[in-house]
Amino acid sequence: MIALPARPLIRWRAWVIAAWAALAVLFAPRAARVQHVLDVRGSNIKLTEASRASDILQEAFPSPFAEYVAIVVHGPVRWTDARFEAALDSLKAAAERRPYISQIVSLKSIGESTFVSQDRHTTFLIAALTAVRGEDFVPDLRETLDAALHRVPRASGFDVKVTGNPALDYDVRTISAEDTEQAEQRALPLTLVVLVVAFGALVAATLPVAVGVLAITIALGLVTIAARYQTMSVFVLNITTMVGLGVGIDYSLLIVTRFREELNRGLTPVDAAVRTIETAGSAVVTSGVTVIVGFLALVLTTPMTDTRSVGTGGLLVVAVAVLLATTFLPAMLAILGRNIDRPKWLARPLARFHAPTGWERWARWLGHRPWRAVAAGGIGVALLTFPLTQIRLGLPARNWFPPQSESGQGLAELKEMGAAGVVYPIRLVIQLPEGESALSARRLAGLKVLTDSLARSPRVKEVRGVASIRRGMSTLQLAIYYSDAPAVRAKNPKFFNAYLSADNRTTLIDVIPGDTVSLTGMMDIARRARAIARRGTRGLAGAEVLVGGFAAGSLDSQLELLRRLPITVGFILGITAIMLFFAFRSLLVPLKAVLLNCLSVSAAFGLTVLVFQHGYGGRLFGLEGPTEAIWGVAPVLVFATVFGLSMDYEVFLLTRVKEVFDKTGRNDHATMEGLSATASTITSAALIMILVFGTFAFARVLAVQLIGFGLAAAVLLDATLIRMVLVPAIMHIAGRWNWWPGVRAPRPEQEASD
Repeated sequence: MIALPARPLIRWRAWVIAAWAALAVLFAPRAARVQHVLDVRGSNIKLTEASRASDILQEAFPSPFAEYVAIVVHGPVRWTDARFEAALDSLKAAAERRPYISQIVSLKSIGESTFVSQDRHTTFLIAALTAVRGEDFVPDLRETLDAALHRVPRASGFDVKVTGNPALDYDVRTISAEDTEQAEQRALPLTLVVLVVAFGALVAATLPVAVGVLAITIALGLVTIAARYQTMSVFVLNITTMVGLGVGIDYSLLIVTRFREELNRGLTPVDAAVRTIETAGSAVVTSGVTVIVGFLALVLTTPMTDTRSVGTGGLLVVAVAVLLATTFLPAMLAILGRNIDRPKWLARPLARFHAPTGWERWARWLGHRPWRAVAAGGIGVALLTFPLTQIRLGLPARNWFPPQSESGQGLAELKEMGAAGVVYPIRLVIQLPEGESALSARRLAGLKVLTDSLARSPRVKEVRGVASIRRGMSTLQLAIYYSDAPAVRAKNPKFFNAYLSADNRTTLIDVIPGDTVSLTGMMDIARRARAIARRGTRGLAGAEVLVGGFAAGSLDSQLELLRRLPITVGFILGITAIMLFFAFRSLLVPLKAVLLNCLSVSAAFGLTVLVFQHGYGGRLFGLEGPTEAIWGVAPVLVFATVFGLSMDYEVFLLTRVKEVFDKTGRNDHATMEGLSATASTITSAALIMILVFGTFAFARVLAVQLIGFGLAAAVLLDATLIRMVLVPAIMHIAGRWNWWPGVRAPRPEQEASD
């Protein structure tokens, strides 16, 4: 185990406490502003097909519709009514005056029927954004539109909503920050109740909460500094809060529990604090390093800014929590001494909970029937893991965007009028060799074939581009229509500025999905478009055809993430096993720990598939129905996070077992005593983790729900089926082989049955 400088830390305890207090004061203002430096939209570190398509779009087009928002307007009268027209004109004029808006496309300007609902009471404007704009222009645009609408006579009854990628990103970031604050407010009181029950004392229960809050505050302050050097995802806020609160309290629970044990053995507060650092402190450091390994794997081996930034945030908060639990907390305990047991009157009614007799009986039963326990636990894990075989990775069909947000409601209105696909088209960028024109007869024929091939899918509502400007035109008619290309462009400049570059070399095709197509279905459309492009199209030989857009970008990220997944998993498993080998001088212990951790994570994923993908019990978490797919990033984040967290309980249990074994040399006795001594601490720590993670399973952002539920389920299974059943049962079966080669002679044991 890792040795710590226990005596110097306790000797200088006042300075240690003062240093942490200064850090908290320094970083608290930064932590309060952390959501302003976080980014919603993840991206790949390496150049992907979708990002290459976006780059060409930005470079080649004079006014590219690469980024835009939709302004959805619903009125009490038809859109042809003078009141509605006045409202639209006012909104359009107000939006055009904003510096971040390059142009506005409306029903009036292009005359498309898709821009108006069937009842003629709803329409929308498309506002193209400039390349240079402020990060938070969305609230400014909303305020501008609201003010413009109020200036219109008889404007009552009109409703305006801003949606589209930038608006959805802003709302997700805002809601994530609100949900994190609410989750903290819900989790902290519940956590305090669990700690009061666990300790039977209010002062002892308050200390771990203080450590958890300090860890989050300092880590979020550090995140604002890290954001200067790398893109930090909005999910950093959720993960840092979840993990910081969980591990901060868990590590503190172990430290405080051991300190009280040493006091009860007759040590002075100072000596008890030193002994606590030497024993439980070393276990905390070992546990913390295993958690850090998981987050380090995200930073080093994954290709996305989402996962890398979450890895950075998790690494920072765990490191801070470990340092607080092994320096600040023992220093506080040395000062408080026996005062941690105040008020005394709480201890008496909770004495029954602390009695170890129940766990001692369980440990003895398990020691006498290990094979039965292994069989029962194995069957339970297998049943829970089975749904994992049906997992489908991709963008979820429902609840991906918060339905309570303005942008989510605006997207729902667009979907009702059959225009949601306009916000998320699959975009094909076709770039011809230097000097060629997309309007030449040969290239027009190729574009026509490509357009018709894309339009044949029943999931596609419409295909827009230069080859489909007039429906039903043949290749010959298109060649005649574009025979005077400058004149055609002059007649419809907005369309051609969006779909054809000034030199005619680069053109864009937008594939608009059908009204009922989900985000999962959009990824399938992107796959099909790429398959068509790879097969090659007659007339487009030598051209570069790239498929981009939101769905294609998500597909690229998922494919790259899965390609690197074996490296990520191998890194975590390998480093963790090596660390445990050196910590416990055993070959079987790390192999068993890694295998059982994989089982608990697999079972947690199985539950996640059952609840979210298939929808069983999904209503409890506010889902409108089955998501039909699991966001590809969630399993990677959950695995990397929970693997280390689960290892905490393994280290807590095995540290005590090894301590007893080193004294007695009796494996069965050490396993029983270690289990009965740590079971209460492990179950209390797990309950706290489940409460913290579980509150995030009820968040309004689906990605956060998936991560929160996955972590809570994994901790629940790990602390029950794995640590309390399978681990001790296997240790009884393995006998002294548990400690080979640290114990060289695997001789038969002559042990007392208890």
